[in-house]
Amino acid sequence: MIELTQLITGLRAGELSISDYVDHLEARFQEVEPLIEAFVPEPDRFARLRRDAATLLERYPAPESRPPLFGIAVGVKDIFHVKGFTTRAGSQVSPELLQGPEAAVVTALRNAGALILGKTVTTEFAYFAPGPTRNPHNPAHTPGGSSSGSAAAVAAGLCPLALGTQTIGSIIRPASFCGVVGYKPSYDRVSREGIIPLAPSLDHAGFFTRSAAGMARVAALFCADWQAPVLPSQPVFAAPSDPYLGRADAATQEWFNQIVERLSAQGYEVIPLPVFDDIDTLETVHRSLVAAEAAEVHRHWFAAEDHNYRAETAALLTKGAMIPEELVDAARAGREQLRAQLQEQMDRHGVDLWLAPAAVGPAPAGLERTGDPIMNLPWTYAGLPALTLPAGTIDDLPMGLQLVGRWYKDEVLLGIAQQIEAFLQA
Repeated sequence: MIELTQLITGLRAGELSISDYVDHLEARFQEVEPLIEAFVPEPDRFARLRRDAATLLERYPAPESRPPLFGIAVGVKDIFHVKGFTTRAGSQVSPELLQGPEAAVVTALRNAGALILGKTVTTEFAYFAPGPTRNPHNPAHTPGGSSSGSAAAVAAGLCPLALGTQTIGSIIRPASFCGVVGYKPSYDRVSREGIIPLAPSLDHAGFFTRSAAGMARVAALFCADWQAPVLPSQPVFAAPSDPYLGRADAATQEWFNQIVERLSAQGYEVIPLPVFDDIDTLETVHRSLVAAEAAEVHRHWFAAEDHNYRAETAALLTKGAMIPEELVDAARAGREQLRAQLQEQMDRHGVDLWLAPAAVGPAPAGLERTGDPIMNLPWTYAGLPALTLPAGTIDDLPMGLQLVGRWYKDEVLLGIAQQIEAFLQA
């Protein structure tokens, strides 16, 4: 499978013809997609894609004029509105209720020359009720969620880039389960306009690729006010300790400790810091905010079509409608408080990035559940930028290391990720 940066170079220079590339995509799709089911079904997908590719080539015949993602096929999670596609959000709710103008990041992708390969499967409304997607590394296991189709599509080589969202752990966790790079930017640094929300105070739009280098190319295009980073000569890392780390299973804790030891042996300083002593309370607050805001987002839809919601989502909305407004206000205020506490710890100890497991373990067996997002929850609540890097396996299933940066210092996060990526996979 050709890596994203190589594809960008080849397609823009004309060394790889866009028609040959579409042929390759179709062959791969026919081979893998029936087993993985990463995409929402679309009749005549590749006839449409060839028309789009021909139009793009006609618009940009000269290599020197081609935009930065010329011809790159992108999967789009089915809570992003895309012109010409119906948004269903993994649900049976009447699609007429759900439609809206194209998402700003999708329009920006088109303007950058990308081709929309199609809508990827999401759990219902980006919560926990799963779709049919399977993990490419072992189809008997979940790919994670809620951005299940996007993570699986990139892992299976169906597309080199995909869009996802995260409200608790919906990018970082499936990236870990599927063995790809997942990136959740700082809160609101990538536009959420044109996305069906789950909880607007916590929703993040982000991406999946196969490498940190490819992710850095993408982030530079779509993150607001991107600047060339000034990277530390030798990054300093911090690792949260129990009770947060204790929520991971024993094998994952051992795997994580081995990564810390390997980094230390290479001369990196990894400082254990006791943050998230109140992880259980933090989880309750975060999930209450998700429920309350989701209930408000879905208030009219749920009143009209509660029978079309799956049990997991209906329970969330019912719970959320009963949460007092003063608790919601306190939960929103807590985001900035946690962010300030984490930043203060980083400043005090000279820390550049936090390290943690990207999930409590490898992808669970079965498709009925998408895994526990607790390893991601505090960072999402604080709105800090986070990235999954593939880092070995447990029981032949991928494991991802979660890197978390400073508020709106995504550039440094991506830069350091590129420095250590090959080391983690060695």
